[in-house]
Formats: sequence, structure tokens, C-alpha cells
Amino acid sequence: MRPFSTRATQPTPAERVRSILTAAHSMTVTSDGLHHTEVHRLDGTGAMGHIHLHEQSEDSTSQSVTRIPVRLEFTDIAPTPVRDRLRARVTVTGLLAAPYRPEATESTCMEFGQAVLEDSEGRSFVTLAEMEATELDPIATSEAGMLTHLMDSHSELVPLLLRLVRPQPDRGILRAVPVAMDRYGVALRLEYPSSHRDVRLSFARPVTDIDQAGPQIHSLLTAARRASHPNRLIA
Repeated sequence: MRPFSTRATQPTPAERVRSILTAAHSMTVTSDGLHHTEVHRLDGTGAMGHIHLHEQSEDSTSQSVTRIPVRLEFTDIAPTPVRDRLRARVTVTGLLAAPYRPEATESTCMEFGQAVLEDSEGRSFVTLAEMEATELDPIATSEAGMLTHLMDSHSELVPLLLRLVRPQPDRGILRAVPVAMDRYGVALRLEYPSSHRDVRLSFARPVTDIDQAGPQIHSLLTAARRASHPNRLIA
């Protein structure tokens, strides 16, 4: 596994792709460019629970071996009620030895071609080696529950975090909503009457175990209480 840098403040494209694939409960599978299948997993395994990614074999290009082109599409949606909830799209392409069967109980082997991450920063191409070299973010599968709990049960604490935003938010901000959380920190979406922008608040150190997430959030809140400048939310 690649050791992550303590200086990192946000996930790499490979980390994001791995987290999205791991946490996704649904995906669109297109095989042969014609057959579209919407896959929804409610058994706790996740959408990728029955697909195994591996490098292309040496005989993949052989005309004597039948391979079926396949494309997996994932949409990363913010779990909180923010403007423009689409956070990213991930497309994974590759080859199958047999038609995809969503009802199959055995794992489907997929020869990996490439993964493409598209978000507000642009487009990034990720290899299988890059994904395998990253550690799975321990917050990935708990992020949605943690963010919704923060909004539903502790929403009064969110404006407090604005004290940590640098530079200070512009005047006229309507509200701040947590839009993402990962091992490196929390992202807030600052909404204005006709626009919005995202800001990141970094944890003191990257989370290596889910049990560390709570204390890191409390550390941010403690730092916010000690900050001197007031937030500018409209009452």
C-alpha cells in the first residue's frame, strides 16, 4: 500500500475513484454498447460487490478469444440537500469473458481498461495499479450517514465551522452545508443568493480508522470556538 502524506489535504483521483466504487449502491452497466442494466444492491455488498477488477490478460487481443466490451457508470451524489448535488461521475471500461448477469451469485471477472473521474476540477484518468496502491478511505462507506447526522442532529454547529474558513466568506452568504467528508477533512458548500462555492477544512491528521473521525470533527469545532472572527450567515 502507498503511504499517504500527512501534508495531503484532499484525496487523489485514485483515492476518490476507489471510494466512489466502494460506497456506490447503484451503477449502470452497458455491455456491447447496447445492453443497459441498472444495478441496485441492497444487500450491503455495494454495486461492485460481485465484480472483480483485474489487469487485462495476454490473450485479450487474440481473435480466438471472445471478449465483451463493458462500461460501468457511477454517479456520486451529495447526501445532504445542497445546490447541485452531483459531486462526480466515474466511468470504468473493460472487457468481460461472458455477458454480465446482475443476478449472478458468483463474482464477475472484468478485465480493467481505464477509469475516468469527472468532477468540478476536470477529468482525471486512473489506472488499476493506482487504485490498488491506495488505502481505502475508512470514511468512504460511512460518509453519507455521518453528514446527514451532522445536518439532522447538530445543524447548529455547522455555521460555527465558518470561523475556520480562510479567506473569510464573502458577505451575503445564505447558509453553509457539509457537502463531503473524507479521511483528510470536511468540505462545506457556501451558498449565496445566485452562486455557491466549496471550501475544505482539513483534519489535524488524516483519519486511518473510522473511530478517529469523531474526535477529528470535535477538534475542528474546538478550533472554531477559539477563532475570533464571526460568521456572516444571514439570520
